[in-house]
Amino acid sequence: MSVQRARPGDPPVGVFEARPWGGFLTMEEGRGYKVKRLFVLPGQRLSLQRHRFRAEHWVVVRGSPRVIIAGRARRLKPRGSVDVPRGAWHRIENSGRVPVVLIEVQHGPYLGEDDIIRRQDDYGRAAPSKRRAVSRSRKP
Repeated sequence: MSVQRARPGDPPVGVFEARPWGGFLTMEEGRGYKVKRLFVLPGQRLSLQRHRFRAEHWVVVRGSPRVIIAGRARRLKPRGSVDVPRGAWHRIENSGRVPVVLIEVQHGPYLGEDDIIRRQDDYGRAAPSKRRAVSRSRKP
């Protein structure tokens, strides 16, 4: 039996990937989809991020996360679910005292971890701003 990966270098199915906010376990993946179990530690949150190639569906298993999708914030309870459209800025926050556990179903033509565009990140992983420096020259 071969180990399935979304792309070379991605973790194989069943391997826990630690992140500063908690981590995830890839439970299953196949052509065009991937299923993960996300663990968000108390007081932590994921990057404000979006994806070019995938959409996501989240189902809360444990805890009560605050989710932000396309600028709209809402609180989810266990068994609650929400869709994250492709290209929408989104984030999961855990202000509670117990770890939040969610099932995330990704679907799209490309599911690699390098399809994350970060706008803001508590752990220094957001890309630097691409603002141009404005030079102010003085005329004599």
